[in-house]
Amino acid sequence: MSDRRLQLDVRVVGAGLLGTSIGLALTEKGVDVALDDLSPTAVRLAVDYGAGRPARDDDRPGLVIVAVPPDVTARTVAHELAAHPDALVTDVASVKAGPLRELRELGADVSRYLGTHPMAGRERGGPISARADLFLGRPWVLAGHDGISYVRAGAIEDLILDLGAVPVEMTVDEHDASVAMISHVPQLVSTIMAARLAAATDDAVGLAGQGVRDVTRIAGSDPGLWVQILAANADPVAAILKRVRDDVTTAIEALEHPDAPGARRAIADLMGAGNAGVARIPGKHGSTRRYAQLVVMIDDTPGQLARLLTEIGELGVNMEDLRLEHSPGAQIGFAEVSVVPEAEAPLIAALTERGWRIAGAS
Repeated sequence: MSDRRLQLDVRVVGAGLLGTSIGLALTEKGVDVALDDLSPTAVRLAVDYGAGRPARDDDRPGLVIVAVPPDVTARTVAHELAAHPDALVTDVASVKAGPLRELRELGADVSRYLGTHPMAGRERGGPISARADLFLGRPWVLAGHDGISYVRAGAIEDLILDLGAVPVEMTVDEHDASVAMISHVPQLVSTIMAARLAAATDDAVGLAGQGVRDVTRIAGSDPGLWVQILAANADPVAAILKRVRDDVTTAIEALEHPDAPGARRAIADLMGAGNAGVARIPGKHGSTRRYAQLVVMIDDTPGQLARLLTEIGELGVNMEDLRLEHSPGAQIGFAEVSVVPEAEAPLIAALTERGWRIAGAS
């Protein structure tokens, strides 16, 4: 058995991406994980992938993790609290105030409930997309309320630490306002931009580079799930969108009259505010450290990317991030490699000496 903090049997309700990923990680550590879901197929898939075993009627879990869609989270948590009167119950829904309010309205025993939210996910859902390492280094919010103490909920923090995540304490309202800013509004902005591409010409879309790919990367997310998330966190999201609307209006007015006094400054101020905002985004594993990027040209032949990564490792450089760009039909691709700033110049020199072509650096 692996070393672990959590010493309770676990029941996971919901065998989707998050539930199955939690099951995979806990099972690797020797935890007995019982899986339940309205879909027997989802349970069988999760079991086949090694995320646990099917739940039984005689299970007596010490910790129940509810990983179901937001619109049924509160009712599912209330059911689990009633069905397992000795268990601590948590959920991993992306909104926290609404489920807690609904649980109180239902008369549920919230002294055994603490909502959480792992800040991790993938564009594709379901058990087939699950990964045991999904939570490594990621923030995982504990959304506290006055009905339970963190001491009583200690097993939930043990769970988070065992999964390699970083516990972050917030109130439910602080959480919902925060995710509106860093998750829910970005999803809508990405989706709105991607929707413009549906009417674009094939020639225009054929010019797509990394910029539009970055902006629209999350636009392929599940619409049904996001309708639930956004409806459950509507007020904070709408408030931020109004401020985004004001900025868009400022840009439109400046561009409609580019020679008007102050028009160019208005655009410059918006760009500057964007620079300041992006500089606040944490880097790798929550670090605030900024990294340097160099773009390496790669021939579109088998093994070239593997050779580049191998040689970076041979040079003793730790690669902090990697992004790839390759346009259909092009004979070359581009690898944007992020490294600590002090490694940038030596790495460029060493790669150039080995025959690699550097397309850019920052």
